[in-house]
Amino acid sequence: MLKKMSIRKIIISTLTLFILLIIYLIPSNETKEIELKNDKVEYTYSNNLNPIYLLDSNDYIARTSIKTSKTDIIEKAKELIEGLIIDGQKSNIIPNGFKSIIPPETQILDIKLQEGTLTINFSKELLDINEKYEEKMIEAITYTLTSIKDINNIIIQVEGEVLTKLPKSGKQLPSVLDKSYGINKIYELTSTKDITSYTTYYVSSYNDNYYYVPVTKYINNKNQDKIKVIIEEMSSAPIYESNLMSFLNVNTKLLDYEQEENTLKLNFNDMILSDITSNNILEEVIYTISLSMNDMLDVTEIIFYVDDEEIYTSNIENIM
Repeated sequence: MLKKMSIRKIIISTLTLFILLIIYLIPSNETKEIELKNDKVEYTYSNNLNPIYLLDSNDYIARTSIKTSKTDIIEKAKELIEGLIIDGQKSNIIPNGFKSIIPPETQILDIKLQEGTLTINFSKELLDINEKYEEKMIEAITYTLTSIKDINNIIIQVEGEVLTKLPKSGKQLPSVLDKSYGINKIYELTSTKDITSYTTYYVSSYNDNYYYVPVTKYINNKNQDKIKVIIEEMSSAPIYESNLMSFLNVNTKLLDYEQEENTLKLNFNDMILSDITSNNILEEVIYTISLSMNDMLDVTEIIFYVDDEEIYTSNIENIM
């Protein structure tokens, strides 16, 4: 009798242990839910394309885009700067045909945003730039960071000191930088008086993929109407230089324009249309005009008219 009871106890104990082991090995629904919640917290991110200005195969600083995972302004700025650093953390997603420009091993020591001004403090490796590219590096940093919404201008520091001159040439730099600094600069000057500038975006391509290249031209005429000058220059010839194109028809005329607060209305003749019968304007034309005007006027939308008829509205935020 005792023997039978002992065997029974052993069997019951063994079954109990076995059941407990199964319960231990198979996680409950509650545990799964907690783990999934933690996974969401850790891995949730945006996957947005953001403009970045990189060196193209023709040594222009050109506008392209990379994916960023952050929505916070500061964190997004850090990600884009990483894309500008040679062999940086974003070097694996740089588009084909483009190169980063900030010297390798450059670190972001500090970054802060106050009232639209982003101050970014780099390590001393930033100064190891080749003289040929030092001005282009400043252009790339400035245009990339000021393309982020709510960043209007930037201050570049090195080891806590404001960078006020180019590292190699010693050329003076403004202590506060914005897009008025210019990019891919061309000088058509006859004197040092009445100098003004404007930036026009052109189209270039790599492996049949189009992208945009801004060019800042300096001239001796402060009284020129820059809006008309930009349109005239874009339509003056289909090829600006061997590697830069304008898709604006040479017979396109800007009839008149009007700016109302953050909206710019441009009225053209029908030669701006890619097909008169369908009232379409080429995307490349819309983008080059919109980007050029936004750099100068900082408008939020551009409305295209043809002979006083509204054809298309360009939302600058969607383009940027």
